[in-house]
Amino acid sequence: MNVFVVIDTNVVLSTMLTKNATSATVRVMRAMMNNIITPLYNKEILEEYYDVLHRSKFKLQEEDVERMISNIVMRGYEAERVHSLEEIKDPKDVVFYEVALSKEGAYVVTGNIKDFPSTPIVVTPAEMVKILEDANLIERL
Repeated sequence: MNVFVVIDTNVVLSTMLTKNATSATVRVMRAMMNNIITPLYNKEILEEYYDVLHRSKFKLQEEDVERMISNIVMRGYEAERVHSLEEIKDPKDVVFYEVALSKEGAYVVTGNIKDFPSTPIVVTPAEMVKILEDANLIERL
């Protein structure tokens, strides 16, 4: 079973900033590194990753940012947007939702679910971990 996900920038950022090796964001990204989930992305999503992760206030090392984005691209799948009429609060989040619509059964994994339509495809990192655990794709902690 391959689980397709669009990983919101806040999940990538949280993973890079946390010191908690068992946080839900880290577990989601670890599932990506272990080819359990396949990230979906497009040019706009990669541009947002670059923009946000390079903000000086986060003090992330350039090589760490490059490694993270390279891993997403290397393990991921470039996808097209599928136009949606759903109302999304933050216009910058529309691309994440619309790219997820390109693959049947794909999810948007975000720490800001309130910014997205209330649908089963929009999940928090903790909910994604539970989905993976319930499918016996990752171990329960």
